[in-house]
Formats: sequence, C-alpha cells, structure tokens
Amino acid sequence: MGDELLTGDLGLRSWRDPSIVALALMAFASGFGQGGAIAALGDVAKHFGHVVHGTTLADQAGLSGTVLGVGLAVLRLASLGSLPLAGLADRLGRRSLLLVTCSVGLVFTILAAASPGYWWLVVIFALGRPPLSATNALAQVSAAESTDFRNRAKAVALIAAGYGVGTGLTAVIHGLAKSTLGFRGLFLLAVVPLGSIVFIRGRLVETGRFAVAAAAARHPMPVFGAVGRAYRWRLLIVASLAFAVGVVSGPANSFVFVYAQNVLKMSGDETAAMVSVAAIFGLVGLLLGRVLADRLGRRPTGALAMTAMALTGTLAYSGSRHALLVGYELGVLAAATLAPAAGALANELFPTGVRASVAGWVVVASVAGATAGLVAFGAIADVGDRFAIGGAVTFLPVVLATGLFALLPETKGREPEDLWPDTA
Repeated sequence: MGDELLTGDLGLRSWRDPSIVALALMAFASGFGQGGAIAALGDVAKHFGHVVHGTTLADQAGLSGTVLGVGLAVLRLASLGSLPLAGLADRLGRRSLLLVTCSVGLVFTILAAASPGYWWLVVIFALGRPPLSATNALAQVSAAESTDFRNRAKAVALIAAGYGVGTGLTAVIHGLAKSTLGFRGLFLLAVVPLGSIVFIRGRLVETGRFAVAAAAARHPMPVFGAVGRAYRWRLLIVASLAFAVGVVSGPANSFVFVYAQNVLKMSGDETAAMVSVAAIFGLVGLLLGRVLADRLGRRPTGALAMTAMALTGTLAYSGSRHALLVGYELGVLAAATLAPAAGALANELFPTGVRASVAGWVVVASVAGATAGLVAFGAIADVGDRFAIGGAVTFLPVVLATGLFALLPETKGREPEDLWPDTA
C-alpha cells in the first residue's frame, strides 16, 4: 500500500508503509546500542576480572555471578529513566522524542568504549539505557497508533524484529570478530546507526492519533508518566505481566553469552552461529505470534508464550551445550511469539492521551522484574556454583503469573477507541 492512508482523520497506514519501516529502523538502532553490553559480557568479565582454572563461577567467568548480576541489574534499573521520557512523548509528540532519545543513547554507547574498568562501563552504559529504552517503547507506541486492528500486530512484530536484529547483530559481530574488535571496537560501531538517523528522520511522521488527541483541549496531555485513575487497574495488571516477563528475560538473555563462552567454553564462532540460527527462530516466532494474536487472541497467545519462555529458560541453563542450544533457540521463538500479542494488547488497552506514559510504566515494571531476576539468578547460582539451580528457582514460578491475562479484556479485532469511546 506504500504511503496510502487507510482512513481519513487518524491517518492510519499499512504495516509495510515506509513510516513504519522507519520506526523499525529506530528500534534496530536502539537494539544495537543496548545489545553490545550483553554480547560482550564474557569478554568484559575476562578483561576486567581474573580467570583461573577453578570450579567457582568467578574462576571460570572472571567475575562472580553476584558482581555480574548486580552490574546487569544496574543497567536494567537505569531504564527507569525512560518513564519521564515516555511521558514527555504524550506532551511533545512521538517523532521528536524518538530522534532525541535514540541519538543520545547511541552517543553513550560509543563513549562506553573508553571505559577504564568494569564499573565505569556499567555507569556509562547505564546513562544510555533510559533514552534507548524509551526509543524502543515509543517505536512500538507509534507503530500501534499508526495502524488499525488488521495491521497492528504486524506492525508491532516488525518493530520487535528491528530491535531483535539490532541486538542479535552485536552478538554475531562480537562472536566472529572479537579477537579483532574486542568489546571496545564493538561499542564504537554504534556510530553507524547513529549516522543513519540523519537518513531515517525524513521517513518518520507524527501519528495521526496523537495529533487528534493533542488538538483536543478537553484531553490535556499527561506529563512524566501521569496516568489517570480510570486506567490504573488495567495498568497494574499489564505492569505485573511485564514484571513477570522481565524476571525471565532479564537473566535468560543477559547471562547467556558469559555462560556459553566462559562456563561452557564455546568458541566465538559457535556463539555467532547460535545467534544466527536464533534469528530464524525469532522470525518464525514473530510470524507465529502475529497470526495467533489475530486469530487465537492476544491473551491466550501471551499466556502460552510466557509459559514457554519460563520452561525454555530453565532448559537453557540446565548444564550442557545441547541444552543451551535447544533452550536458547526455543526461548527466542517463545519471546518472539509473545512480542506481537503483548505489544498490541498493551497499546490497545489504553487511550492515546496516556499511551506513551503507559509504555513507560511497562518499561519500569519490566526493569523491576529483570532486576529481581538478575540479582536472584546470580546470587543463587553463586551459592550452588551452578546456573541450573538459579534458572529453575528464578524462572519456573513465573508460569503462575500467566493467570493475570484472564483479568484483561480481549482486544483482538477491536480499535482502542472502541474500548475507551469517551476519550481521544
């Protein structure tokens, strides 16, 4: 359909429209900026730590599971700063905030290349996390607002794909060229997506839904994450689900490379191949999630995918290379399946005037869950000197949280305006 508008006043577009593709590219840049810290964690731990022949996690990885977990938790907690940025997007607009947050976040990624120590690296990356997290959240909000119910899950899937490719590419590059680039060279490569923003910005447009809501004097734009009383019960449920997902995704994604390279002694080529294959599983998951979200529904798709994430995460850290490979690939499939359903549901449940603020709160909840998961996973793994125990204790209880989907209305085949007819 190209630039053809699907409806009049709201300016709704096809998920294949260049403006949606531009949002996916911004999500890609956000993922590339954030992914380097995780992809290079094993290299970072060896460089700033002390690897010896021993049986403890600190001996094998260079830094203890607790130190790594706390450092990663600090990075996650830093994303809390994305809340006021997302709130500003409900007042100033999605497009302008996207351009600023993405650019600033990538600058900090580049500066992290000069880190003289582990905690310096953590602090510099932490400064870049809020704008990069806000970029990804606002890209999803903009994609959801720019499409109708027939295109929304597809558009959200495209944004998730952009982010996933960005983070995955850092892992592939590091795996294949870590002896040449090192972690510092990897971080410096963020200059490429930073420069590309100059070309992407021409395709970015303000969403029609925001323009309509901003023009309605009776619907003042909230600031700094303010969400009206009428929306708070739904927000609490959605945030609780995001917290539960974060408990799994935080440690499952953040420890995988240090576990693969420093504990299981997998080579850079092997981890690059693992991530490359995961790209196929991720694509299949996004396609599956899009179809299930539109046909089976947002809620059942989300519940099934969350359950699969907990089980595959437990499998991945159970102790062998084969378990890691199978668990990691299926975990990527499960997370990708969740993305279209969860992204569409979270945006459809709230009106335009608070949608970006809600996205900010969802990031906060996800950060809190990931932080709790990272600290618990690292500490439990240290006690038993085994990642398997940390995985089982941290991930499996999350299955119980899938029951929260039953407390939300199904939004399949409905527009946000249908759920909040008296709001913009």
